[in-house]
Amino acid sequence: MDSTHKFGKYRVEREVLDEQRLEEVTQRKTYSDTHPSLIERLKESLRCTVPKLKQSVVSSLPVLYWLPKYSVWDYGMPDLISGISVGIMHLPQGLAYALLASLPPVFGLYTSLYPALIYFFFGTSRHISIGTFTVLSIMVGSVTERLAPDMNFLIKNGTNITAEVNITARDLYRVEVAAATTVLGGLIQVALGLVKFGFVGTYLSEPLVRAYTTAAAAHAVVAQLKHIFGVSPTRFSGPLSLVYTLKDVCSLLPHTNLPTLVVSAVSMVFLIAAKELNSYLSPKLPVPIPVELITIVAGTLISTYAHLNSNYTISVVGEVPSGLSSPSVPDVSIFREVIGDAFALAVVGYAVSISLGKTFALKHGYKVDSNQVNHNSNQIPVQSYFCIPFFCFHSCVSVFTLLQELVALGLSNAVGGFFQCFSVCSSMSRSLIQETTGGKTQMAGVASALIVLVTILKLGPLFQELPKAVLAAIVLVNLKGMFKQHSDIVILWRSSKIDLVVWLVTWVSTLLLNLDLGLAASIIFALLTVTFRTQLPTYSVLGNVPGTELYVDIETHTEVREIPGVTIFRSSATVYFANADLYLEALKEKSGLDISKMIIYKRRQEAKQRRRERRAVRRAKRQAKKERRAQRAGKQLSGAPVFSVEEEAGRWRDTCLDGNVTDKEEQGLTKRENGTVFVIPNTPRTPDDPCRWEYLKGGEPDYTSLGWMSELQDGDTTTLGSSSEDTLSHDLERVSLGSLGKWTWDIHSIIIDLSTANFIDTVAIKTMKNIFQDFSEIDVEIYIAGCQASVVEQLELGDFFSESITKRHLFASIHDAVLYCLDHRGATSFPRYEPSVDTYISTQL
Repeated sequence: MDSTHKFGKYRVEREVLDEQRLEEVTQRKTYSDTHPSLIERLKESLRCTVPKLKQSVVSSLPVLYWLPKYSVWDYGMPDLISGISVGIMHLPQGLAYALLASLPPVFGLYTSLYPALIYFFFGTSRHISIGTFTVLSIMVGSVTERLAPDMNFLIKNGTNITAEVNITARDLYRVEVAAATTVLGGLIQVALGLVKFGFVGTYLSEPLVRAYTTAAAAHAVVAQLKHIFGVSPTRFSGPLSLVYTLKDVCSLLPHTNLPTLVVSAVSMVFLIAAKELNSYLSPKLPVPIPVELITIVAGTLISTYAHLNSNYTISVVGEVPSGLSSPSVPDVSIFREVIGDAFALAVVGYAVSISLGKTFALKHGYKVDSNQVNHNSNQIPVQSYFCIPFFCFHSCVSVFTLLQELVALGLSNAVGGFFQCFSVCSSMSRSLIQETTGGKTQMAGVASALIVLVTILKLGPLFQELPKAVLAAIVLVNLKGMFKQHSDIVILWRSSKIDLVVWLVTWVSTLLLNLDLGLAASIIFALLTVTFRTQLPTYSVLGNVPGTELYVDIETHTEVREIPGVTIFRSSATVYFANADLYLEALKEKSGLDISKMIIYKRRQEAKQRRRERRAVRRAKRQAKKERRAQRAGKQLSGAPVFSVEEEAGRWRDTCLDGNVTDKEEQGLTKRENGTVFVIPNTPRTPDDPCRWEYLKGGEPDYTSLGWMSELQDGDTTTLGSSSEDTLSHDLERVSLGSLGKWTWDIHSIIIDLSTANFIDTVAIKTMKNIFQDFSEIDVEIYIAGCQASVVEQLELGDFFSESITKRHLFASIHDAVLYCLDHRGATSFPRYEPSVDTYISTQL
């Protein structure tokens, strides 16, 4: 449709594109063209070619892509320096975070070794350091202490049970629990990655993650208090375990081991001072000072030569075996008891790793794939692979083309679990060191793993006399950054109250419900806030920016104008089952049209109009009879004819059938039908008085008056003595539409902007159908603008289009719909003013 329309001060000369015309012009592909069938996708997936096989293998092992291009001259030395720096950090953190997991310190070194090597082959981030992490260590510790508490390993002396704990048996079982939990969590991550479920991490918003880690830091502090004060509190599990543990620690403060407290205080003061000095000198130093390693070495030397364990009963690390342990299969019977904890570990570890990886990738200009490596749009979903045999090597490799950051992290955990490692993810502190010291590729992770390997093989026994209070001090000082996240409360208060509520709910639920239940409650609450926000979006009426094709909210912009006779309605959220009813109510409110009341009013007026038409027909018949009687009366005045009572009774009977005479009067006439009646028209006494008929009885006309016939009225019914004009004026009711909002006939078209909708479900489709039907009842046309192609396809599949609702009602843009409305209904035929009631009624008649 060609349109030339003066719009503002510009003249628009172009074709107005509705959806049907747009499909003709652009030759849009059909649904079958854009969505291949399952058989076609199977054939494409199983087709084996050399380039495709090569691409699949390279995608499954990212190391095969970047390692052949590795330049030792450009990257070798930076990666070596960075790897050594990170490896030095691995040693104290591995030993310290093993305490958080309630495991012997040597297993923290194992955790710093094997997962880093696995990530070297499958990872896509060049700067993150895989290994121990505070939050995951605390989560693992809660599992190990719940399933292997001290009371289950009390030493039995005959029939008596002593208060001494069999530490060796306890630690061995805790290692089994941690390994089983880690393997299960890794398998969950691999499974989620293979089914393209990496987007689950997106449900962990930044406020949620920061609040969760802040609350987890509080759990870490409480868990290390026993090493700081040298006491042995009872470890609780489940909801409110933090409160109970803290209460027990406070009750044991009178029994504090003062030498242990002194060692803890001195270590913390030294670490804090050294870290501040390190931050101050960091611009001038090529490599940060290994403060934590220096603290461990100094603490070990002092403890060894001062015999702190034997002289002051200060708890030390104990035996650290040298060499690597052989891999072992975890106890699968533990899986059913830790499946919930494993899932929480999988989600939290992935969220932390992918957020750090994307941060460094954005900074250095490369891509970290959080969901899918092979971006072939026609690739068959992974779920379908389980329905067919793998009879082609390419088909087997195609499964691994979906390898991603989630799968790489899952393999690091699953394989590491066989070597008695606990759950790992990237660490912010180590990743920053790896990036700031010049690390370029994943080779830095290999260099750091070599440092840890040398320590395990040769230097492990040297740390036997290291006080656990020193490791606890390292943990507490490293938590400083997490506690600084409490400042988010002030920032979120100013920027987003909803995010602030999410932060506070996450923090409180994690503190009170423990780490696993707290995470689940936080995610559920965060999703509920999204649901509530989609249920209560911003609804607006749009106006045109003069001289442009832009349409903005008329309530928030002053220099815009409404289109005469056209209301443009927009919702800031997708229309779906949860807000469909609210969408309809908002449309009624913004347009000013109460559909239900107006439909009732219209039908009532239509019924009145039909009654008026029937009365008009009856009035016409009565008028014709009056004219005939007047002619006969005129002849009778000149010739004095006598009418029979039968004829007069028939005339009044016709009047009664029209509803103008009461039954009583009709009965009175019937009683007189056998007598002789002389009828003479009487002249009105005054010009305003109506004419009356005088009934005379007897043989001779003695003119005995029978009285006035009262005028009959029944609302809209016409009286005998009134003219048609008087009756019409009496019939018309002055009905006020103030309660109905705007005048119905002030708006002839409503344009619904669906540009914000990315999908539409069956409930929303039914709502749209109802909108079209209801507004058509009051002669208001509905048009839809800005639909995405996917939404149009869903409308087609939902049987939205019919003979009355066609694609001619859909337009490519709001401006196209406006031009069509103005050309179709006229730009000046519907001025926006409030007509009077009389004008309205007269136009309706």
